[in-house]
Amino acid sequence: MNVTEAIEYIHSFFWKGSIPGLSRTQELLRRMGNPEKKLKFIHIAGTNGKGSTAAMSASILQKAGYRVGLYTSPYIYRFNERIQVNGVQISDEDVAAVTEYVKGFAEAMEDKPTEFELVTAIGFEYFVRQSCDIVVLEVGMGGALDSTNVIETPEVAVITNIGLDHTDVLGNTVEEIAETKAGIFKENGNAVVYRGTAGVEAVFERICAERNVSLKKADFDSLTLHSHNLEGQVFDCGSRKELFLPLLGDHQLHNASVVLSIVDTLIERGWNITEEHIRDGLRDVSWPGRFDIVRRNPLFIIDGGHNPQCIDALATNIRDYLKDRKIIALTGVLADKDYGEMYKPVLPYIQEFVCVTPPNPRKLEACELAEHLRRVGAAATACQTIPQGVQTAIEKAGDDGVVLCFGSLYTIGDIRNALN
Repeated sequence: MNVTEAIEYIHSFFWKGSIPGLSRTQELLRRMGNPEKKLKFIHIAGTNGKGSTAAMSASILQKAGYRVGLYTSPYIYRFNERIQVNGVQISDEDVAAVTEYVKGFAEAMEDKPTEFELVTAIGFEYFVRQSCDIVVLEVGMGGALDSTNVIETPEVAVITNIGLDHTDVLGNTVEEIAETKAGIFKENGNAVVYRGTAGVEAVFERICAERNVSLKKADFDSLTLHSHNLEGQVFDCGSRKELFLPLLGDHQLHNASVVLSIVDTLIERGWNITEEHIRDGLRDVSWPGRFDIVRRNPLFIIDGGHNPQCIDALATNIRDYLKDRKIIALTGVLADKDYGEMYKPVLPYIQEFVCVTPPNPRKLEACELAEHLRRVGAAATACQTIPQGVQTAIEKAGDDGVVLCFGSLYTIGDIRNALN
């Protein structure tokens, strides 16, 4: 099996979102000898900010000298991004070898695993083979019934910012969604949470009390921003002063506060992490596709924003970093997203939308999105292909303008390829 065959095999397992449960993952891992039981974890759930929080945590632990696995989803440019050790993506050869190994166990199951369950098992096996000291493990969707939740009590369970997304599966209120995500809290464990509404925090407090979980809430009150520009931000959090973070946006400072609470929990548990490791880990973190400057002249920014909460954060970034600039939005969206609400926060800041069709079966056609945007008073152009959209957006922006890409993670890979 080569890497192409391996990825085609992985994609042949169709996502069965309407069939929740851990039984398939548990059976597959049992057949494999339970590799997950040989690993330690930071387990991260939430609606937004999971990936950034995971990347910062992994970067700090790597600076501390640990061998760190990182499991995230979805990927932006290539499948290998989802499984990394010390910042290095799994090689094509290892994708093929580990997939072929796991395939034998998956094929023997009567109730075959879903694609995400299969990839999770591949990740666990790879992290064991790589002798990871700890794995930063991002939940796919939800919490309680997500296949990553087969692990035993992690070093720390984390919940990032919660919003209304996947409501058909997770619940119709933030409190219901919080209940689902808090399913990753295990008996006698440790938890760190992003501050939320009183109702959301009450859910976390109740579940932690029921399960004897030690709860830390991120310290947002002590966050102080000193300066920011397109290169990064300098901020204080509690007793830690003048930290530099290359990730942009106020929401990333709040994610960093969550990370600092994670680190404090790890230190209490005996992990050897110094203030220098923290400072260096934040300074050198990389998380592509999040208000990410990929080109200048014109300024070309790629952002993974794809739900209303993300777009609110994007609107704040526009005000903070792109004030008085001519902005051309290059955007595509999935048809099952609430795009009617999603675009509202950025409408006042965008001079023109250039619409493209995401390469995904759930796509909204570019012409339909352009029609919607024109109905709400925006200037919008539909392009037949993503490369055409990239070229059109650059031409419309001119030398002094900004091309801002957002709307669907599925467009980002093709946009980057069109820029090369």
